[in-house]
Amino acid sequence: MNKQSATKKSSTPEASPLDRLSMSLDTDMKQVNSLILRHMDSEVALIPQLARYLIAAGGKRIRPLLTLGSAALFDEKKISGTYPLAAAVEFIHTATLLHDDVVDESEERRGKKAANLVFGNQASVLVGDFLFSKSFQLMVESKSLEVLRILSQAAAIIAEGEVLQLATTNDIETELPAYLKVIESKTAALFAASCEVGPVMCNASKEDTKALYEYGLQLGIAFQIIDDTLDYAADPEKLGKNIGDDFREGKMTAPVIFALEKATPKEKEFWERTLGRKEQTEEDFSTAMDILKKYNALGKSLEMAWTHARKAQACLNNLPDSSMKTIFHDLAEYTITRNF
Repeated sequence: MNKQSATKKSSTPEASPLDRLSMSLDTDMKQVNSLILRHMDSEVALIPQLARYLIAAGGKRIRPLLTLGSAALFDEKKISGTYPLAAAVEFIHTATLLHDDVVDESEERRGKKAANLVFGNQASVLVGDFLFSKSFQLMVESKSLEVLRILSQAAAIIAEGEVLQLATTNDIETELPAYLKVIESKTAALFAASCEVGPVMCNASKEDTKALYEYGLQLGIAFQIIDDTLDYAADPEKLGKNIGDDFREGKMTAPVIFALEKATPKEKEFWERTLGRKEQTEEDFSTAMDILKKYNALGKSLEMAWTHARKAQACLNNLPDSSMKTIFHDLAEYTITRNF
């Protein structure tokens, strides 16, 4: 763990918790990135070409950082043992992005043209499969059946979440519990697993391991709620994708569900036409925004995200005080206040 970098960065007032986490683990993340590049290699030229296209597009590496940081909370000497697992969670995440963009017919990812538009849907799906397989090779390096159970279960849950989201898309009868089940599966499950494997590798107690799992789960739920809220309110350049994509794709997210709870018959017909049947005009997104504002749907979504962020912070209460614990605590709040 690069303590010198951590001290230097944390003394900078404008440094975000994510910056502080990244700088405190800078040396470790360089090793993880080397692993990622090495395991992306293949004699089939299209595989590293496509994988590098997406990974080089940026991303905050939040999930591998959580894996490294969750180990640092318990035993800094054992962080190196989590390098393959940090790489594995990034591969799982990247694979799901490739598959998501094909399913969603996305045009942009992290400010660049989506990989499926550059390389085609078939290549994107197959390279996503390749990255999934590589993640399992990396898991095996831990020599821990418990780690293999945690990450393989997370991969299965993510797939279930994607199918569940497909089932709720265009269904304006979707309610909050179903929505929360989708985001808990497709997003929060990997956050939870990323945080859980660190303490497992450090032989932490069952109570502490469960606390980190729950921290990751609540953090991931808050993260996705904010993602879905930003889709109606963010700066596209900072967000790294077009705003309104969820609306155009007919996804049932927290802001729409809150607006539908109070909708007039005319407004419900609007949502049925635009989201249910995907019959949209250029003016419809502006109309949707007006309805969301009328019912404070974005504010209610933000409030719900805060509830889960505070639950994440509470999970850390019984852990020994440390600079990493402080960063994790602050990261939960930053998940809400970010603009990307």
